[in-house]
Amino acid sequence: MTNPAVRELLERSNRLGADARNTNYAGGNTSAKGTETDPVTGEPAELLWVKGSGGDLGTLTEKGLAVLRLDRLRALAGVYPGVEREDEMVAAFDFCLHGRGGAAPSIDTAMHGLVDVAHVDHLHPDSGIAIATAADGPALTKEIFGDRVLWVPWRRPGFQLGLDIAAVQRANPQAIGVILGGHGITAWGATSAEAEANSREIIALAADYLAAHGRPEPFGAAVHQTLDEAARRTRAAELFPILRGLASTDRAQVGHYTDAEVVLDFVNSARLPELAALGTSCPDHFLRTKVKPLVVDTAPDAPLDEVAARLKELHAAYRDDYRGYYERNADAGSPAMRGADPAIVLVPGVGMFSFGANKQTARVAGEFYVNAINVMRGAESVSTYAPIGESEKFRIEYWALEEAKLQRMPKPKPLATRIAYVTGGGSGIGRAIALRLAAEGACVIVADRDFDAARTVAGEIGGSDVAIAVEADVTSAAAIAASVEKSVLAFGGVDLVVNNAGLSISKPLLETTEADWDLQHDVMAKGSFLVSREAARVMIPQGMGGDVIYISSKNSIFAGPNNVAYGATKADQAHQVRLLAAELGAYGVRVNGINPDGVVRGSGIFAGGWGAKRAAVYGVPEEKLGEYYAQRTLLKREVLPEHVANAVFALTGGDLTHTTGLHIPVDAGVAAAFLR
Repeated sequence: MTNPAVRELLERSNRLGADARNTNYAGGNTSAKGTETDPVTGEPAELLWVKGSGGDLGTLTEKGLAVLRLDRLRALAGVYPGVEREDEMVAAFDFCLHGRGGAAPSIDTAMHGLVDVAHVDHLHPDSGIAIATAADGPALTKEIFGDRVLWVPWRRPGFQLGLDIAAVQRANPQAIGVILGGHGITAWGATSAEAEANSREIIALAADYLAAHGRPEPFGAAVHQTLDEAARRTRAAELFPILRGLASTDRAQVGHYTDAEVVLDFVNSARLPELAALGTSCPDHFLRTKVKPLVVDTAPDAPLDEVAARLKELHAAYRDDYRGYYERNADAGSPAMRGADPAIVLVPGVGMFSFGANKQTARVAGEFYVNAINVMRGAESVSTYAPIGESEKFRIEYWALEEAKLQRMPKPKPLATRIAYVTGGGSGIGRAIALRLAAEGACVIVADRDFDAARTVAGEIGGSDVAIAVEADVTSAAAIAASVEKSVLAFGGVDLVVNNAGLSISKPLLETTEADWDLQHDVMAKGSFLVSREAARVMIPQGMGGDVIYISSKNSIFAGPNNVAYGATKADQAHQVRLLAAELGAYGVRVNGINPDGVVRGSGIFAGGWGAKRAAVYGVPEEKLGEYYAQRTLLKREVLPEHVANAVFALTGGDLTHTTGLHIPVDAGVAAAFLR
């Protein structure tokens, strides 16, 4: 049975973490102290349960808690070697652990264990950080809270900060918490309910003070007009691939776009360049956003070619500036520079673009910068925004403990950072391809004329951080353009396109109508052309190369009976592979094809009547068609959607980097379809 103290801690944590006014995603930590019977001695043992490294308060479970012996943790104060060696204390926390399992203790564990109160909350509310980053933060703290909340000057998170807070709490028994300079808040209480109430009181009092005393327009007057929604999203979709390509100079990134009112208010303001240059302050913020963003200085409606040229200049300057920041602050023991590209790009009139190693990381970086905007607004409304200095930011960004955390991260999957657009993704082969690409780490756009089917497959893959559904009639240039724009706005670009949408009508030549011919060519030959053209319009300015895969057919080579329209359009697709490989190679875009044999089980085409017609042609029952196809192959094996998906991954997973213009048979060996 869960200890009551743990149950209360988790409930409190989830309530606090569910409200963005209290703390940012994955930010802050909470704790509770209590007793359990030591299984070795049978005696009561005083324990600390504290949120471990990583994780999020809003979704915290018992597995996310570190459990430590309180006597051993507090005994560390007696062997503490001083602030110059405080990083060594994190390793010492492992020797204080109780029981098996649980999360790794975080850097903030000392704060919770050394404060001699049963329940402690450390949070990063925008209102509290606004006071913590104000130039006259100590005076504001006194004015707002009296002696119930005290000021603790900036100190990097660690053992010494825990000692500092504990000393303040001991010396001020009337206090309910502290404002941590440049950082956030810490509150405590004798009960879980009291700690939560005290945390909420500090946050609310700070917010009320800012609302009552803050001057209007702390960012200055607007100097840019926001583009209307349609124009704004069109411009964002035009800029996003360019920005993503630049932000991926050191390593490939996925993007997130935000045009919330709070962002537009900031990016349109007169003081944008000045305030953005100061950077963020809370460690949770700048570890995800970098010390400062790239600010675009062109007019919102400037010609795209002019903006693109300026972006390259600004990006080069940003990289030079970041390199200077690193060189000014690094010493012989510093980790190597991790990359000089921006994580946040601010564009007047358009919004904010954030980047990360995956969609969630990119989205969270944007959320953190929204927190930073709120902090700047609050601090500037009642004082002057004064974040911690550059050298302190560097000490945290290139902290050995932070580097160790990064080194412990699992190796990325083969298609991590790839953005895949799969047509006909709502069923059959397309569904199998979408699922396989997602399983290998790609962000997937499931495109299908049947939006409900596409949405179902996207839901199978996961949430919007990994997959989205778009409605896409591949016979319509406008529909394809709209679906690709949605894809770009969702993830930042497109890297991998699978032309899979198809249908078939099996008739003899004399029974094939002009409408039959036009329909099959519109969906497959024309549809593949439209999708490839729209994707190229993204891939070329993105400058990151890419893959275009055509799901053609053995029928592009093999001449079977009663199949003239289908076979001819598949041959068209097969030659598009060669033509586009020749044209797009200059941009690093590889174009390859896959020639499956008839895929009966799970196929939308066969379920739509094609199976019955082909079965009639070959004189076998429809339910035996798959077996019939298998028996005519060299390997005597039936081809399934998963086998086609395997070939797509083989072409795009990173091993065939020098292969383009190729068709891979996935037909279990149809000699008549051998490539010559």
